[in-house]
Amino acid sequence: MKKRDLISIADLTKAEIEEILGLALKLKKDRGLTTDHLKGRTIGLVFQKPSNRTRVSFEVGAFQLGGHCIYLGPDDINLGQRETTEDVAKTLSRYLDCIVARTFAHQDVIDLGKFADVPVINGLSDLDHPCQAFADVLSIQEHFGHLNNLTVSFIGDGNNVCHSLMMICAKLGIHIKIATPKGYGPNAKVLKNARAYAEESGCAITLTNSPVKAAKGAHVIYADVWTSMGQEEETQKRLQDFKDFQINGQLVKHAREDFIFMHCLPAHRGEEVTADVIDGSHSIVFDQAENRMHVEKAILIFLLCDPKNT
Repeated sequence: MKKRDLISIADLTKAEIEEILGLALKLKKDRGLTTDHLKGRTIGLVFQKPSNRTRVSFEVGAFQLGGHCIYLGPDDINLGQRETTEDVAKTLSRYLDCIVARTFAHQDVIDLGKFADVPVINGLSDLDHPCQAFADVLSIQEHFGHLNNLTVSFIGDGNNVCHSLMMICAKLGIHIKIATPKGYGPNAKVLKNARAYAEESGCAITLTNSPVKAAKGAHVIYADVWTSMGQEEETQKRLQDFKDFQINGQLVKHAREDFIFMHCLPAHRGEEVTADVIDGSHSIVFDQAENRMHVEKAILIFLLCDPKNT
């Protein structure tokens, strides 16, 4: 098979995204069952950041597929400092069958993909979080039973999670509204690409500085932390800039009665979302967390195996 990477949602066609989602649903129905799809395969987790969901979901998922993970944390591999990213990629390619990278700089993931001879999966970078976007859409599809004519409202920072969610919605034809404070909107290049995909799929991408306008009529209200890892020195400024963007009981009244609340976690209750919303009956945040494992299993099979044989 020709080597494929998953650096961004942009790397996949609509048909391929739907194929991975379909496979994830199939795998979820067989949850907990160990298979031999990755028998004899080793996945390297090259992480520059701490991790809960990404590390555990990949390790358990690979195990359930008959494979094995090796965790390489910041003290093991310091990309571009202890050793060049090119040398790391070429060396690990001699040992591993796939590399999952969780980095600060998006360029590090791009470089790993460029120089590695094995598939590279973006487990998170400062620009994209494609595995999370897959889990998000799978969760939405499970809850509503379809993805047709739905509206997702992302309220908060135009960050990596926002980027990947916007891209996958645009590819699949899901309307998305993004509300951010002025100066915190999504990356211009990512937005341009997403708008091109949205034109093809027929969905709308709406940007606003009004959380109320974004929440109005939404099927999904989505939040993320206001300060991501690596931005800690901006915390106080962000708390002030985002104070009107909290997801609370008053704001969600503008959404549909059957809305769902989503958050990629970890969450800061009392900041971007109040406890009554994230712990309330509309919240599906732990379904999202579980679905990370199922979609990552599907991605591993898609990149390393012939999914038609699953």
